[in-house]
Amino acid sequence: MSMTTDTESGISIPGTRSRFLEPVGSRDQGHQGRLRYLTGGSGAPLVLLHTVRTQAEHFRHLIPLVQHHYTVYALDLPGMGYSQIVPGASYQEPAMRAAVKRLMTQLDLRDVTLLGESMGAVLALTTATDLPKRVRRVVAINPYDYRGGIFRSSLLARLIITGVLAPGIGPILASQEPKPIMRAILKGGLVDPSALREDYLDEVLEVGRRPGYPTVARAVYANLPSLIAARSRYTEVRAPVQLVYGEKDWSRPSDRAANRQLLPTVDFTQVPNAGHFIALERPDVPANLLT
Repeated sequence: MSMTTDTESGISIPGTRSRFLEPVGSRDQGHQGRLRYLTGGSGAPLVLLHTVRTQAEHFRHLIPLVQHHYTVYALDLPGMGYSQIVPGASYQEPAMRAAVKRLMTQLDLRDVTLLGESMGAVLALTTATDLPKRVRRVVAINPYDYRGGIFRSSLLARLIITGVLAPGIGPILASQEPKPIMRAILKGGLVDPSALREDYLDEVLEVGRRPGYPTVARAVYANLPSLIAARSRYTEVRAPVQLVYGEKDWSRPSDRAANRQLLPTVDFTQVPNAGHFIALERPDVPANLLT
């Protein structure tokens, strides 16, 4: 069952509303807590899955382009955005995949198109392997499934994330997110720095001030090995896959070629002069693929 809440983002996306899924049934679902998602539009279901240290509003520019063709469900992954922070929860790939499956099964979504960016792309692919009868298609944008990840974006990102993950000082650094540093780290995923809007940056920082969020952020940054391990599931994907990479994404050509070989039914698109955050920088690209 889903419920409405007064908890809202500072960013409004016309034609959408915020809803929450309450935990129902199993202990695993209870451990994820309450999940928030944005929904709106009409048509077949489109589930949108964001990346590390972001939230459903990551798709603020894409949703208006597709909501006349799809009913959109943009999920805040466990502990992120306005989803509940549950002490002791896991943020490994299987736990986050379970949250995506929970959204789809509790709402009984069928004929689903899954679109994910970065970490969300990995979850879209692995969810498709677990729920093949519910998934029609997958659009995987810049899958975050290779060694290095955000460490490849810039020296600043490498220093900051290394510090956040360090024992002792890590929790202190995770709770300190100066706006100029967060701006610089996010711009490391863009070719066009103007694609990072100030209101979105402010929203991400505000979410980061939620009690318990620094623990979530550290755990999510630390989950990269589980995302790499999840690549072993790609050969099981039966739905058609559109694999999309920005020309300037952090992945290397060898990473992209490896995924093309792993996925049984895949079309490949490389976007010129685009970086890691295509949903922010070039929302027209996934919109055109979807419509």
